[in-house]
Amino acid sequence: MRALENQLVEIVRADPDLMHVLTTVRGLGLHDWRVFSGAVYQAVWNARTGREPGYGRKDYDLGYWDADTSWEAEDAVIRRVAAAFEEPFRSQVEVRNQARVPIWFESRFQEPYEPLTSTDEAIGRFVAPAFSVGVRLEADDGISIAAPFGLEDTFGMILRPNPTRGPAKGWRRVVESARSRWPELTVIEPEETA
Repeated sequence: MRALENQLVEIVRADPDLMHVLTTVRGLGLHDWRVFSGAVYQAVWNARTGREPGYGRKDYDLGYWDADTSWEAEDAVIRRVAAAFEEPFRSQVEVRNQARVPIWFESRFQEPYEPLTSTDEAIGRFVAPAFSVGVRLEADDGISIAAPFGLEDTFGMILRPNPTRGPAKGWRRVVESARSRWPELTVIEPEETA
């Protein structure tokens, strides 16, 4: 695992746009924050397939943790983050308080979502282990990594359903979107239930 973590740090550092986002967010002092999901695993996939950094990236998912789950508190953070960036980053950095996700997740995705205690816990609920990776630029310029399922699927370009939650309702759409940009992916489909 350590070798893959070192490779991930090298890939993140070689992506100037991702580093810009990490550096800017670090300066905002958000609690328990991570840039995660596509911004990270797509950087790995691009490195693995020889594509340019940033290829296929739609946005930068930024999660943080705040026990104040009011919309007003989250909106204030969203505006603060937006003010820290110029375009195109201002429109691409998508901020969510992970403590608020259980409030709206079920109505949006038709799946239950139990309360969380941290941003890293949220990463463990993503659709696929390959997506379950987040990074943070620490005060000492080190890059810390959260990868509850390890990094093997991410580096192996393997998509399989998260074993702790089962297939997401939008699994097929997720697979098609990823394969349209990275046809090299290996997809392990959920087992059909009778």
